[in-house]
Amino acid sequence: MKHKSEFLNFIQERGYLYQCTNIEGLDQLLSQDNYIIAYIGFDCTAPSLHIGSLIQIMMLRHLQKFGYKPIVLLGGGTTKIGDPSGKDKARSVLPIEDINQNILGIKKTLEKMISFDDGKTGAVVVNNADWLDNIKYIDFLRNIGAHFSVNRMLGFDSVKTRLDREQNLSFLEFNYMLLQAYDFVELNKKYGCRLQIGGSDQWGNIVNGIELGKKLNLSELFGLTTPLLLNAQGKKMGKTESGAIWLDGSMLNPYDYWQYFRNVDDRDVGRFLRLFTDLSIDEIKKLESLKDQETNEAKKVLATEVTKICHGCKEAELARSAAISAFENEDSSLLSGYTITKEQIANGIPLIDLLYDTGFEPSKGAAKRLIQGNGCKVNDNTINDINYTIKSESFKGQPFIKLSAGKKRHIKILVSEVRK
Repeated sequence: MKHKSEFLNFIQERGYLYQCTNIEGLDQLLSQDNYIIAYIGFDCTAPSLHIGSLIQIMMLRHLQKFGYKPIVLLGGGTTKIGDPSGKDKARSVLPIEDINQNILGIKKTLEKMISFDDGKTGAVVVNNADWLDNIKYIDFLRNIGAHFSVNRMLGFDSVKTRLDREQNLSFLEFNYMLLQAYDFVELNKKYGCRLQIGGSDQWGNIVNGIELGKKLNLSELFGLTTPLLLNAQGKKMGKTESGAIWLDGSMLNPYDYWQYFRNVDDRDVGRFLRLFTDLSIDEIKKLESLKDQETNEAKKVLATEVTKICHGCKEAELARSAAISAFENEDSSLLSGYTITKEQIANGIPLIDLLYDTGFEPSKGAAKRLIQGNGCKVNDNTINDINYTIKSESFKGQPFIKLSAGKKRHIKILVSEVRK
């Protein structure tokens, strides 16, 4: 379907557009005014967002690219309750101090990926605790709660699924959709925001906000959802067996982030190039045309481009170069990784301890014998000193060092501020 709005045409071609409350009306608004203020909300349940939020972050970037102003709404208030959408049970209630720290971490991550300047398209960060914390309960029930039908609320997927399974849904969680609807109204009043964007699981919450705005006689509000992020195996993206794919480099280093996208299923490459990079469609089509082993080249481009957006050009190039050095220019293959903290590396780690801690050797005695027998290498240099210590200098500016035993056993040692 061809739209008048170049923005809508773009997000449709790239695969971002899933549902829209009034596509014709939004198209008309965008083509006439050529300006809109839109918001995307993020709960603050962790110190960083992970790749499950990457589609939404890319939407923020594209809004700016097309001359629109994005609002990043951080749920300092709603995180105290927890969104029941897509959840089988209630989230653990986080301490306020943790939520505030998470807000700082998420802001830090987003500042690398979108622009927060003072210009017309500069993003604005807003915390919904600014208004939700000051709500007077009786006034909220009279002025907002009166516009919601409990009968209808019971039919929303986030509620119905839990009830059908006879799983507990607290009154606390039941209120979440009212608060998210109220967020949209507040952002419209304060900033003139008329578009809310979210994942497909947020459809019901978005519609509630639009209908509340209508009942309060606001200008027409619009909602747009993006598809659920699944890989070719039909699994939800964001986490792997070894942990979440965090966007914060202190929680997942850029090298492992690069490797995650380098190792995606061949069937996902074209779609991910469209969703997660700034490459043109023509460039993407050329990469999509690569077949068999050549597909690996497309995967490297994908990994590098995605890492650039999240961690910057320098870190992306370091990760790419390190991967090529480790996996292509040598006969060895780094089968697994082991992460140590900056605190550990500052004190120095005895090589014997590291060989044992990684599970490379079954005992420190075995590790000692390995070194004495010239069987241990660090970055392909044989180490025969049993007192050898791994220090920050050992990394020589690279994201990891390679620890080897013989010709076939290898592991990469990485440094992070937070232990995985």
